[in-house]
Amino acid sequence: MPLVEHGLLVELIDIAESEAMNEAYGLRIPVLRRTDTGAELDWPFDTGQVVTFLR
Repeated sequence: MPLVEHGLLVELIDIAESEAMNEAYGLRIPVLRRTDTGAELDWPFDTGQVVTFLR
């Protein structure tokens, strides 16, 4: 995860135990979610898309 090496903070959340989260995210994982705006970026994505998403 090259962006983590440059200071990106990531929280991993296991959705297996939550039916609601599994239903919401099960077909889209991994999903990046911004804590400041709530915006989400679904897989597939590349480093360039992540950089744009974080701006």
